[in-house]
Amino acid sequence: MSTTSVSTVLSGISAANERLRASANNIANLNTEDYRRERVEAQTREDGGVRTTVTKLPEPGADLAADVVDQEASAYTFIANLKVLQTQVRAEGALLDIHV
Repeated sequence: MSTTSVSTVLSGISAANERLRASANNIANLNTEDYRRERVEAQTREDGGVRTTVTKLPEPGADLAADVVDQEASAYTFIANLKVLQTQVRAEGALLDIHV
């Protein structure tokens, strides 16, 4: 398994985890006065994968619907990246079986 593909998958898992953390934090602070929601932005890295940046929105205010949707999307992204990793591990195992 190439280190680039593993690095790409792990960065995707990390990005999904960061989005999940930020949306959970936003929901936890739903009733906190003057709380500014966190937003996670992802940028593609030159070597593959993604890099995340967490920023605070300029204005306070809650958006429960957006945060719940972001949690669902993050969970699906996390699972999809785990499936890719699992497929890579299986493929590597099959190649080793052939060469043994």
